[in-house]
Amino acid sequence: MCNEYSSKVDVATVNADFAAAGILLGASDGTPNLEARDSIRITETAPIVRMAEGGAGDLVQRRWSWPGPGGRPVYNFRSDNREFPSGRCLIIADGFYEFTDPAEPGKKRKDKWRFTLAGEPWFCIAGLWRAVPELGEAFTMLTTAPGPDIAPYHDRQVAVLRRADWAAWLGGSVSAKALLQPLPAGSLTVERVG
Repeated sequence: MCNEYSSKVDVATVNADFAAAGILLGASDGTPNLEARDSIRITETAPIVRMAEGGAGDLVQRRWSWPGPGGRPVYNFRSDNREFPSGRCLIIADGFYEFTDPAEPGKKRKDKWRFTLAGEPWFCIAGLWRAVPELGEAFTMLTTAPGPDIAPYHDRQVAVLRRADWAAWLGGSVSAKALLQPLPAGSLTVERVG
């Protein structure tokens, strides 16, 4: 499942695009420095938007994953037939990666594939955040069954949300089951990057 993604979106673009989606953003920790990153990995800090009091969004940087049973990191979480009445967040990304067995005979490393949302420079992945006593606050990505663009590469996909659904996801006004669906064919573009 997705254990690496990228985010090269600047703060001004995040603020403008969220405002266009009807979500005004604050930054309870102060305006974050969103550095352009081709690779964000489990346990690293990355930007998310969560709901703040009064219905505004809160742009913060938090750790990707919290410790699960046995200490293994919870970086992906199945959304299937679940509702999430609290702790919803949006994870800012411009691409995510999946890995497959190498197509070339003798190649030791897996093939690396980059997925982006067709027609959009960046997007949000549905996530959950929570306070963890030993770490502070952390987030995880929600997953769904794979859509046709992902199925040849993996048996799950991260829950990519369209901009029109950002406010509904954050506000909790719409059922998670209605929003967290595999994307239809042609929604994602894919390229081999390694």
